[in-house]
Amino acid sequence: MLGAFQVEIDDKSCFTPDPPKERTVLALLALLVNRIASVDTIISEIWGNEPPKTSVATARTYIYHLRKIFVKRLGAPGAELLVTRIPGYLLRLPAEAIDANVFCDLVTKGRQLLDAGRPEDAAVTLREALGMWQGPALGNVPLGLTLSAYATFLEEERRRARELRITADMRLGRHRELISEIRSLVAGDPLNEWLSAQLMIALSRCGRRGEALGVYADLRNGMETQLGLDPSQALQRLHYQVLVADQQTLVFQ
Repeated sequence: MLGAFQVEIDDKSCFTPDPPKERTVLALLALLVNRIASVDTIISEIWGNEPPKTSVATARTYIYHLRKIFVKRLGAPGAELLVTRIPGYLLRLPAEAIDANVFCDLVTKGRQLLDAGRPEDAAVTLREALGMWQGPALGNVPLGLTLSAYATFLEEERRRARELRITADMRLGRHRELISEIRSLVAGDPLNEWLSAQLMIALSRCGRRGEALGVYADLRNGMETQLGLDPSQALQRLHYQVLVADQQTLVFQ
């Protein structure tokens, strides 16, 4: 799910259902793994509020095709993966067979390690989590309401994992190594105060106060022009600390 949706078998081969709507159905079943996806939920995900009269029969056809694929790829065990459970269908897999579940568990673990004062272990764990991504969440799946919300959630978790990993690296004193990465992130999200603050701190701690002050000026100008707002009090305090070269209390909170 962390990129183009596909099914991997024993890390040796992979496949993706060709018909887009079948891909949507399988992605929805994977999201609800070991829980029942009702026929109504499937229909709503595919057609929204205006399903065709043949929607129930068509949804059942998609399920039938998916079962055939599983049997073709896995033999007899494939018939046990997708089962009928009133009022719908259930995909039976270990939760850890879904990459998004593994990713979310790693992010939780990384956050806990950081809170426990173990930034090195947190950084390793969060790098592992972020390394699982291959592109935009469910990038090749036509998204209905449920899958769209889930893809948004995953992208937010990805952003949070990146912020936690940057925080861990900052605590480890890796400011110089972080500058180019954070600068690139700021370029893509120029009104993000947190990212600009981290870039200001990293630059200042590398003796590049002028550049740090320039980052603040760019953010302030952008916020005034696009939002009609001033930077937050926290960012203004950080700006003052950089201005007076107060390296001991460079914080953004």
